Amino acid sequence: MNSTNNTVSLETLTSLCKRRGFVFQSSEIYGGINGFWDYGPLGIQLKNNIRDEWWKAMVECPPLGPDGDPLQIVGLDSSIIQNPQTWVASGHVGGFSDPMVDCKATKNRYRADQCWVVAFESSEAGEEGHHLRLEVAVEADAKEVAIETAREKLSKKEKKSLGDNPAAVAYTQMDLPDGWPRLSPATQENTLTEPREFNLMFETYVGAIKNDESKAYLRPETAQGIFLNYKNVVDTSRVKVPFGIAQIGKAFRNEVTPRNFIFRSREFEQMEMEWFCHPDESQKWFNFWKEERMKWWESLGIEPENLRFRDHDADELAHYSNACVDVEYRYPFTAPDFGELEGIAHRGCFDLTQHQEASRQKLEYLEAETGNRYLPNVIEPASGLTRAVLVILCEAYREEWVPKDGVEGGPIAAEPGQPTPEGYESRVVMKFLPKLAPVKVAVFPLLKNRPELVVKAREIYYMLRPKWTTFYDQAGAIGRRYRRQDEVGTPYCVTVDFDSLQDDTVTIRDRDTMEQVRVPINELETVLAERLG
Repeated sequence: MNSTNNTVSLETLTSLCKRRGFVFQSSEIYGGINGFWDYGPLGIQLKNNIRDEWWKAMVECPPLGPDGDPLQIVGLDSSIIQNPQTWVASGHVGGFSDPMVDCKATKNRYRADQCWVVAFESSEAGEEGHHLRLEVAVEADAKEVAIETAREKLSKKEKKSLGDNPAAVAYTQMDLPDGWPRLSPATQENTLTEPREFNLMFETYVGAIKNDESKAYLRPETAQGIFLNYKNVVDTSRVKVPFGIAQIGKAFRNEVTPRNFIFRSREFEQMEMEWFCHPDESQKWFNFWKEERMKWWESLGIEPENLRFRDHDADELAHYSNACVDVEYRYPFTAPDFGELEGIAHRGCFDLTQHQEASRQKLEYLEAETGNRYLPNVIEPASGLTRAVLVILCEAYREEWVPKDGVEGGPIAAEPGQPTPEGYESRVVMKFLPKLAPVKVAVFPLLKNRPELVVKAREIYYMLRPKWTTFYDQAGAIGRRYRRQDEVGTPYCVTVDFDSLQDDTVTIRDRDTMEQVRVPINELETVLAERLG
C-alpha cells in the first residue's frame, strides 16, 4: 500500500462496504440486528484471503524458531458448543463479564468502562473569580478519544465561554470521583444506574428439554477447544514440546454495546494459536511470538506507523495471565490513539491446570528423553479475523485525483476540503496488496456491441479464471468499468481492443499507477504471475 490514509470516516467506509458488497447489516430487510454482520461477495473473499495468509504462516509454513528450525504447529477445528463444564473450569461462567450501566430515562445500555464523563474548565476565571466547568458524557474506547468527542459536542457558545485551551479531565463510570454525576450520553442528565456485572456468554440448550441440566453456551473464544484437545493432539500427532495448535473459528460474545461497525460485534471469527512450551522457556517464546506477529501484520501491507505494541498494566491482566501485550492499530475512530488488533498473552499453565483438576484427566507432558512430567506453559497469539478485515479496509481506502483523458500525469492524493485541480477528476480506490485483493484480474472488451471483441475477451477470461479470481465485465463505458474495479481493489484490468484482433496483444492497466502496457496474449499469464506474486 503506497501511502497511509486514516482520514476515512467510519460512515464513508460503511457506505462503500454496502455499495460494493463487502459487508451488509445482518437481517437488513427486517431492520437488522445490532452487533451482527454479513459478509458479501467481496467481503467473504477478502476475509478468506486474510484467513488463508494466517493459516499458511501458522500451520502450513510456520516461522523458523530461534534455533533456525521450522516450528511445529498443527491445526484444529473444535466444536462451537462444548460441555458446559468447560466454561466453569475456565472461569468464564463465574467471571467473564463486563461492567454495565443503564440509562433510566432512555433504557439505553452502556459499558461502564467505556462510558465517560468529561469535564471542561475555562482557562480564565469569570467576574466572581470562578472558573466555568462543563460536563459532557460520551462513549469511547479511550480517554483521548472521549475528550475529543466531548469537545465536538460543545456548542459555539460553550466553546466561547470556556476560552482557548480549556482544561479537560475524563473519568469512566467505573472510577468517577465522589460527587460527580453519572451522566448519560443520550440525555446528558444524571440518569445512569450504578455499574453491575453482565456475563457475556450466549446461553442455549441441548436436547429436547429446556432446563438447567441441558444449558450450554456458545463459545466466547476458540482457545478452550484447543486446551480440551491438547492431549489428543499429543497422543496422535507426534508433536513434541515446544509445539503449537492453531484454530480459526466463530466465537460469540453478548457485548453490552457493540459498535464501530465490525470492530466490536457479537458474532465474530478468531485466529488463535496456543504455543505449548517448557515453563523455563516461556519468556523466550513470549518475546519471539510478540515480534513474529508484528512482522506478519506488516506483511499484509499495513504501514508500520499505524501499528504499535502496548503492554498491559498489572491491573489489566486477566487473572490467569503472567504478561500480555497488544498489537494495536490506529483506527479512524480511535485516531490519534490506537485500538486493539491482536493480543499476545502469557497464559502460564492456568488452563491446563484447571481442566486437569476439573476433569480428573492427567494432562501433564512426558519428556521421553528425561522422563520428566510437567504442565506446559502457554503463549497465545489471538486476533480477530473480522477485525483484521476492518483494518485492511481502513488501510486500503484512498481518495485520489486522477488525470482526465488527454491530460498527462498520474494519481495524486486528494486534499480534504480542496477543489479538484483542473484537468483532474476524483476517484476512490482500494489499494489492497494483490494477495489480499478479492478480485485479482478483470477482463473487458473495449465495446460490448462488437462481437469479435467480446469473443476474444471471453477467451482470455476463460484462460485466466482457473489461475486467479477473475471478473468479466462488458457493461458501460470503459472508464466507468475501470473505476468500478478501482473501488473494489482489483490490481489489474485486461482490455481487448481493435489492435488485439490484429496483433494478438492486450492492454494491462495498473490500478495504482493507472499506467497501461501492451502485452502479447501468449505472454499474459507470465506477466500477470510476475505482478501478482
